[in-house]
Amino acid sequence: MGLHVAVVGATGNVGREILAIMAERGFEAETVTAIASRKSIGTTVTYGDSELKIVALDDFDFKGVDIALFAAGGSIAKEFAPKAAKAGAIVIDNSSHFRMDPDVPLIVPEVNPQDLAGFAKKNIIANPNCSTAQMLVALKPLHDAATIKRVVVATYQSVSGAGNAAMDELWTQTRGIFVNDEPTPDKFTKQIAFNVIPHIDKFLDDGSTKEEWKMVVETKKMLDPKIKVTATCVRVPVFVGHAEAINLEFDGEMSARQARDILREAPGILVVDKPEDGGYITPVECAGDFATYVSRIREDSTVENGLNIWVVSDNLRKGAALNAVQIAEALLNHGHIAVNSAA
Repeated sequence: MGLHVAVVGATGNVGREILAIMAERGFEAETVTAIASRKSIGTTVTYGDSELKIVALDDFDFKGVDIALFAAGGSIAKEFAPKAAKAGAIVIDNSSHFRMDPDVPLIVPEVNPQDLAGFAKKNIIANPNCSTAQMLVALKPLHDAATIKRVVVATYQSVSGAGNAAMDELWTQTRGIFVNDEPTPDKFTKQIAFNVIPHIDKFLDDGSTKEEWKMVVETKKMLDPKIKVTATCVRVPVFVGHAEAINLEFDGEMSARQARDILREAPGILVVDKPEDGGYITPVECAGDFATYVSRIREDSTVENGLNIWVVSDNLRKGAALNAVQIAEALLNHGHIAVNSAA
């Protein structure tokens, strides 16, 4: 018998992507239950060629569920993920709530699959921040080869990372500007159409934002606690796809040629790097794709053993839904759960 899988937050952007990716990749599920808030009762979501009726979360019994994929935000995860875990489901959570819990592994399968076994402490696995996930897919093989000392990253993050309302706001403002309507910020602190906003999540005491803090601490937890990381996270008027300009300083020698060769062989990465017009990947081109793309690989002459790279990925996929499904696949591949284990 196959696995019994529940997707919590199935009506949201990430929840719908999880269902789409499971179907695309032929995930071995005997049953899939789509779960959302009670206000979504009566609606359906697509799973392959099927339509799944929404089940209300507040009275759902997780007993018999093998894997519960949560894509419903931190407050929902805080309340319901432990209940699902206690009922026997392995929880894979997309929110930030459990990421820095020392008893919860934070996983990108291409980066630290060896940490998967730690899920048994709480029956919960955390999915990292979308920007951290794509960055570490690119950094891991380079770090293994020459040890990265310092990372300076500026992100260019699409509005889909802030949810459906944020996407609607970009669309409404863009359309309104063409008919001379004054753009009114709601989801964002300033106009997002035809603008960029250097502010994602709350400000912290040191002047950084929580989004920037996440990239620092998550990199240290998953890749190497000794790495120095500084980030500037920026929201841009793009619907789907995050881009990152990353400057790296290594302990050992790392040429642009070496980096290209290493990255071409690395899992989850496609290198598109030609020093010519259009010889790179942009967010529009990565939308809907599984890969993390690396372009603009070049040496930084201002430091010893320095490198610059441009990293682009679909934030709803590798940054969230795809990574969650890959974690579930890794649980199977590493023998942490068996396909015939469901009753």
